Amino acid sequence: MTRASNTQGGAVALSKEGLPAWLDPVVHAVETVQPLQLSRFLPPENGAGRQSAVLILFGEGERGPELLLMERASSLRSHPGQPSFPGGALDPQDGDPHGDGPLRAALREAEEETGLDPAGVQLFGVLPKLYIPVSGFVVTPVLGWWREPSPVGVVDPAETARVFTVPVADLTDADNRAMALHPSGHRGPAFLVESALVWGFTAGVIDRLLHFAGWERPWDREKQVPLDWRS
Repeated sequence: MTRASNTQGGAVALSKEGLPAWLDPVVHAVETVQPLQLSRFLPPENGAGRQSAVLILFGEGERGPELLLMERASSLRSHPGQPSFPGGALDPQDGDPHGDGPLRAALREAEEETGLDPAGVQLFGVLPKLYIPVSGFVVTPVLGWWREPSPVGVVDPAETARVFTVPVADLTDADNRAMALHPSGHRGPAFLVESALVWGFTAGVIDRLLHFAGWERPWDREKQVPLDWRS
């Protein structure tokens, strides 16, 4: 099965068949990366945390490979106003959270948040589950190839402020990279792209993917962008 087109309880499969050659380093990274190489925040051993999934969707735009991102509505309780991957908590109809539930949830949430047509998405990999301590989410990053692009945009302004794509070339540009500094003392990678500051969980995953795919270019880790307490 090369497409995951059924988000309502049908079979959802992973397939590497027919992927563009430029995705090979990403596929290799997904197959070899260890959880602690992605983040020091891993799911609690006692099984606590709310199961969720995000869709890391690679497409091919006018400037080459790109990623689909969205900006969360400022009114949301969890991570308001932050750029992020499409995604959210698993629903009961998504199925087994330790099976293909995260695959179905990632596609369903992406469709609900961006209007994406799941029929055009080929899922090809899953990263180890990660943990977001501030919100208690256990997140499964699901990777996809936008084989047949469809129009995307804000579906519900109460959830999403905007939907946009970012060329990988901009994400690897040293001028667009910095370390985000939170008043709590937390430091983490950040990207200044498409009039947005991408930081936190999303930036951390992008940073590690670029690194382990061999796409990372040298950048100034002393360059800092301050965040405020509301972030």
